[in-house]
Amino acid sequence: MRLEKCWFCSSTVYPGHGIQFVRNDAKIFRFCRSKCHKNFKMKRNPRKVKWTKAYRRLHGKDMTEDTTFEFERKRNRPERYDRNLTENTLKAIKKIDKIRTERGIKHIEKRKKGKKIKEFKEAQKEVEQGIHLVKAPALLQQDPSLSLPKIKVTVPQQQVEENKAMEE
Repeated sequence: MRLEKCWFCSSTVYPGHGIQFVRNDAKIFRFCRSKCHKNFKMKRNPRKVKWTKAYRRLHGKDMTEDTTFEFERKRNRPERYDRNLTENTLKAIKKIDKIRTERGIKHIEKRKKGKKIKEFKEAQKEVEQGIHLVKAPALLQQDPSLSLPKIKVTVPQQQVEENKAMEE
């Protein structure tokens, strides 16, 4: 049993699943589901479709340059069984998995850090633009020129009487 990779989205295609397309030049394309096959037929570029692994790697969403990924290379050559080698390999797999999770956490933190700085700068810019809307009350008491001017409006007596009659 061989696990293949989807040509479009790079996910795993398990035996008995997916679609296989063979072009006239005998190039084989394997797809995990009809969604990938249809996107391929529409000649879409996987690097521009946001849900593919190619897009995520290209735009820095997933880790791409990590030495722990080198251990996942295909090995089509049969190896002779060696008990010590197998034991060491199993130990190494645990260490590699631990290192990979730590690096993944660091990668996520680094991405969050950039977003926090960006949000802070946007908020700071918004405050600077709208500072005239928010002034401290203590500042208004010290400098009355900052407050709105008081305007006196005279209302005719007849209009006051009409308003009272309407209220009743």
